[in-house]
Amino acid sequence: MKIYTKTGDAGTTALFGGTRVKKYNLRIESYGNVDELNSYIGLIKDQNISVSIKESLLKIQNELFTLGAMLATPPEKETLKNGKERLNIPKIDDASILFLEEEIDKMDLELPQMTHFILPGGHQSVSFCHIARCICRRAERLVVELNDQENINIDILKYLNRLSDYLFTLARKLSKDLSVEEIKWIPTKN
Repeated sequence: MKIYTKTGDAGTTALFGGTRVKKYNLRIESYGNVDELNSYIGLIKDQNISVSIKESLLKIQNELFTLGAMLATPPEKETLKNGKERLNIPKIDDASILFLEEEIDKMDLELPQMTHFILPGGHQSVSFCHIARCICRRAERLVVELNDQENINIDILKYLNRLSDYLFTLARKLSKDLSVEEIKWIPTKN
């Protein structure tokens, strides 16, 4: 099997189910941002961090692939002619969201109370978390827009929203683990 198919040379690509759309289609933009997010999470996972965080990040990467597949499947193609679901895989659901919430709560127990907004930076690993958080927020905004055009599974939106919170909390946790002082945003007074 060759990696190149040449089917996208004219600027279109296929969604699950065969529908061809322009490569700038909002659905493509949405799962393209999720793919970019997944790559940055891989970069975070490659840092010198705890095994338990690496395991959580691997679970998240797998869930993002599932989420991308869900986004790549238009509502009218979710069910096959025989009545079975096109995506025969576990979907993003309440349990996926609960996992993120539990991970956030565990990390939060170890962190000092936040008294100021925090500026990204202080350590490369922390900065990678903030970049991933921003990409996650962008993906979420696109999925909200997509949902305005055609209904999508609401758990996708919830998951992305919670994931950005997870990545922010992870940045704080890594700051603590790496003994890096958080950079507080303290605006100057006029």
